[in-house]
Amino acid sequence: MDELKTKLEQAFPAVDFNRTDLIEGGVLDSITLVSLIALLEEEYDIEISMDYIIPENFESVEAMWNLVEELS
Repeated sequence: MDELKTKLEQAFPAVDFNRTDLIEGGVLDSITLVSLIALLEEEYDIEISMDYIIPENFESVEAMWNLVEELS
């Protein structure tokens, strides 16, 4: 999970990935979310279908890591 956080911080330096309300708090906008999904798919060789694109899966680094693990 630390590796994921590092990659996200490098790709999106303006985002505070220590937060646990990235979607609900308005930290991630739709364009950033699309870019973030593309990064996850590329870095972890996964495909994130529309069924998985729900706020709960992107609220925190931990939630994103759980998604990566589930789809790997």
